Amino acid sequence: MFDLAAKHPDAIHLCMGEPDFATPSFIIEAAFQAAKEGKTHYTPNAGFLSLRRAVAEKYKKEQGAYYDPEGEVLITVGAMEALVLTLMSILNSGDEVIIPDPYWPNYQAQVLLAEGKPVFVPLSEEGGWILTADRVLSHLTPRCRAIIINSPHNPTGSVYGSNELQEIVRVCKENDILIISDEAYEKIIYDGEYHSICSLPEMKSRTIVINTFSKTYAMTGWRVGYVLGPEPLIREMTKLQENVAACASSISQEAALTALKRGEEAVMDMLTKYRRRRATLLQEIEKTRSFSCCPPRGTFYAFVNVRRLGDKSEDIALRLLKEAKVVTVPGSAFGSGGEGYLRFSFATSEDNIREAFDRIRSIL
Repeated sequence: MFDLAAKHPDAIHLCMGEPDFATPSFIIEAAFQAAKEGKTHYTPNAGFLSLRRAVAEKYKKEQGAYYDPEGEVLITVGAMEALVLTLMSILNSGDEVIIPDPYWPNYQAQVLLAEGKPVFVPLSEEGGWILTADRVLSHLTPRCRAIIINSPHNPTGSVYGSNELQEIVRVCKENDILIISDEAYEKIIYDGEYHSICSLPEMKSRTIVINTFSKTYAMTGWRVGYVLGPEPLIREMTKLQENVAACASSISQEAALTALKRGEEAVMDMLTKYRRRRATLLQEIEKTRSFSCCPPRGTFYAFVNVRRLGDKSEDIALRLLKEAKVVTVPGSAFGSGGEGYLRFSFATSEDNIREAFDRIRSIL
């Protein structure tokens, strides 16, 4: 879809999976200063201790979860590397990982890379795009090693509440299963409070938290993320890190440290803009024949139901591109559970959103 979109320079992109904001200037300045001070060499494999301490402090303050920065935190080259290191550390060949469907496509590829077997558990719009204990149990086998929970969820924007997480916790405890908690969008949330599964009783030792600075601080190109988890696992992942990437960029780590220390106001400013864009997008969807949507509680995506148009999601996305010059992502790109939907990103201006839907309505 992106290759085809490149042939239409006048297209409006409602497909992007990253913030359209620039990295806040004070973060860039911190990186520049670090470079001038000569902080351009290798760091410890696990990352600067100062950054690991800041990450541990964040989870203590926000989730009441206590992590030892010297043994339970690893700085990585973004969340993607964090996920690969996690899966390579916990899986034996043929071990299964439960993935709620629809899902971020990289999950499947990463499980296969680690010689695991992805097991897709269908979600539903009627169920709020939330994984339930019953659905997990119906797909559980003795080979299941872990469940991936992505909250807020890409592509649907669903967010797990405390009660919903408790259901998953019960299954994990009864069946000795790990949780991989992908929290990349944790700060982009519109309704209620964010709950990490690591904050629930007895779950810290069963939870591997994956996070990144990419979405929260508009730092996708800086490639810096982190993992929190049990010390034996982090030790194994650090050994892998040594042989895969050595360490995350020293300059990016310094920028990330500044983001954690000083970034709250910038994050809230971006969230305010996302909130307005979300409202605009939902208004435009409401005005568009054959479109409907479960309002996203988090992320900057809306997963729009287009089943009433009667065609496959890929065909609909191609039609919108060719006839309306609007780029979206077909739901089928996120697994079979996404068929009949399109993912719209509102990481763009309100004017772009309005113009895009004017174009869409003109061809429907």
